[in-house]
Amino acid sequence: MTEHEPPELPRGIALAWGVAANPQRGPKREMSVERIVDAAVELADADGISAVSMAAVASALGFTPMSLYRYVSAKDDLLLLMQEQATGLPPEAHLEAEGWRGRLLALYEEQVRLYQRHPWMLSLPITGSPITPNSSAWLDAGLAALAETPLSAEERIAVALAVTGHARWCGIVQAGYTEQSRGSGLSAEQVAVREAELYDRVITSDEFPALRRAIDDGVFTSPADPFRFGVERLLDGVAAYLAVRGDGAAAPEAAEWAEVEEPELSADRRLKEARRSVREAERALRDARKVERLVLREARERVARAKK
Repeated sequence: MTEHEPPELPRGIALAWGVAANPQRGPKREMSVERIVDAAVELADADGISAVSMAAVASALGFTPMSLYRYVSAKDDLLLLMQEQATGLPPEAHLEAEGWRGRLLALYEEQVRLYQRHPWMLSLPITGSPITPNSSAWLDAGLAALAETPLSAEERIAVALAVTGHARWCGIVQAGYTEQSRGSGLSAEQVAVREAELYDRVITSDEFPALRRAIDDGVFTSPADPFRFGVERLLDGVAAYLAVRGDGAAAPEAAEWAEVEEPELSADRRLKEARRSVREAERALRDARKVERLVLREARERVARAKK
């Protein structure tokens, strides 16, 4: 590849766009990439992503694993295609919502429902920008919702990604509660009650006063959706920022990515030992503070008894 030639599309991405070369040979009985992906998604929806293997998908289709490799040459490609199919296109209904905020909220809600239908998607790692057609369509929809605002290109992508991130975080938490429900036979509400009871056993007002007050106020069993509240406040902030920009204020300088620690540093033996010492010191500090709180409580009791 010369300096100015674009990189070749990886096979998984080429398959997603429908520009990959067809296999030279293979089973004649209606085998296709689409059928393979359909079968894999059905397995994941039923039993989770761990149930998906080339052998399991081949068995579901009545073929040998080697037959699949003629169409999808690697499991990573299969996972990418599964995510692409399960993602689908953003709903046309979001275009009927009023204004940029209404459209973004409609996209947020549909993304949360998407994760509820296919929670296994949350187990797939994020390996880069969404280069596949459906994932690109979702990002395009978020940017299009902001197209008529005075936001810069960098600010539009930041807002679109923030809304997507809220939806993913909501999906992760909801999927966790759903998994607990399946494993315990309890409803989601019962799981929340049990979780609150566990907190109740270990969280004291001396050690965690703010969290203790939140538990006593019933936050863990409240029907209020904290994630929807969060995304609404995010959009409040965007609206306030737009109002300032509308008054002609200059955009602030864009912040750069947070510095990422080099892998070589994380593997450095002396640095690892130093961080281990920090963790041990933090543990000792927590234990010392626990003893201090106990002694303080006993001292107050002695003083109270002496005053009687």
